[in-house]
Amino acid sequence: MKSTLIIAALIIVLVVVFFTVIPVGMWISAVASGVKISIFTLVGMKLRRVKPAKIVDPMIKATKAGIDVTTNQLEAHYLAGGNVDSVVNALIAAERASMNLTFEQASAIDLAGRDVFEAVTMSVTPKVIETPQISAVAKDGIELLVKARVTVRTNIDHLIGGAGEATVLARVGEGIVTTVGSAQTHSSVLENPDDISKVVLEKGLDSSTAYEIMSIDIADIDIGRNIGANLQSLQAEANTKIAQAKAEERRAMAVALEQEMKAEVVKAEADIPRAMAEALRSGKLGVLDYYNLKNVQADTKMKNDIGTGVMQYVENKKDKQ
Repeated sequence: MKSTLIIAALIIVLVVVFFTVIPVGMWISAVASGVKISIFTLVGMKLRRVKPAKIVDPMIKATKAGIDVTTNQLEAHYLAGGNVDSVVNALIAAERASMNLTFEQASAIDLAGRDVFEAVTMSVTPKVIETPQISAVAKDGIELLVKARVTVRTNIDHLIGGAGEATVLARVGEGIVTTVGSAQTHSSVLENPDDISKVVLEKGLDSSTAYEIMSIDIADIDIGRNIGANLQSLQAEANTKIAQAKAEERRAMAVALEQEMKAEVVKAEADIPRAMAEALRSGKLGVLDYYNLKNVQADTKMKNDIGTGVMQYVENKKDKQ
């Protein structure tokens, strides 16, 4: 009796271990779905630390959708760190959209870090990205603030190694600035904003990018600052400062010249006593002439002092009034 119980327990343990190690239920689901996969392949996945569900479920979807992939391809992509489910979904979406996308392309895009299913979806249904407000100045000096909506779809052939959305937006912004800058007046841009779209599209801005530009639509144009007037104002202010600096330079030179002239006068006045002394010694100037000269100088000084006093008195009176 005991031996029978032991045998039964062992059988139960073996059955549990069998169904734990060998995913029989998953194998049955795969076979029922028409997926040709052996039970030993599933066991090998377990030994290679590959989750069978990560391979079998996408394999079932691919088989039902008529996508020709093998378990070895899916398992290799999983071991490389890829998203097997996303790749299969992308292949199914590409098949429905009649796109020529191979498993190698899809797996390479996925391993490059891009969402391959989103890329395929975006190739079928274009995406609209909006530029930030772009400042551009027309030739008449008026600033225009432009916003554009860029409709793009994925370019599968350039998805690996191609530039992203940021590059597309930067190129569109550059094209808008160039187009507005070549306009004679800002009013001509406001009258025909679609001219911006035409010119920018002709530049081939989607070259070497992961996207194909379908259209560029101007969403909004606002009038900004009068850049030309501001520049003229700044230039006038600079010219004023230059003129003031030159005037100050001339004033300084005039003051220096005045000081030099005063110095010459003081020097000349210093020579007068010596000349008079020499004239007295040589008899060219008499004593009476000298005293007459001194009287004239004293009289002149007195008149100057009186005039200065009168002027100060008048000024003080004006201040009091």
